[in-house]
Amino acid sequence: MARTMEPLAKKIFKGVLVAELLGIFGAYFLFNKMHGSQDFRQTMSKKFPFILKVYYRSTEMSGIYGIRELDEKKWLESKN
Repeated sequence: MARTMEPLAKKIFKGVLVAELLGIFGAYFLFNKMHGSQDFRQTMSKKFPFILKVYYRSTEMSGIYGIRELDEKKWLESKN
């Protein structure tokens, strides 16, 4: 019975590994896109505000401060 499960276990392991790698690269791409574009961050604030909060928290934890405040200032000015 153990021998018949080995190919299935390998396929499951490869599938989980591919899914994790796609998640890591997706998160990296999303972070870089948000870090480089204030307009994209504004779009994210409207569609996915929880993701933007994670972005702000992660940049503040890494020592980069002021991004949230600059965004809020620009967005308030553009409304007026």
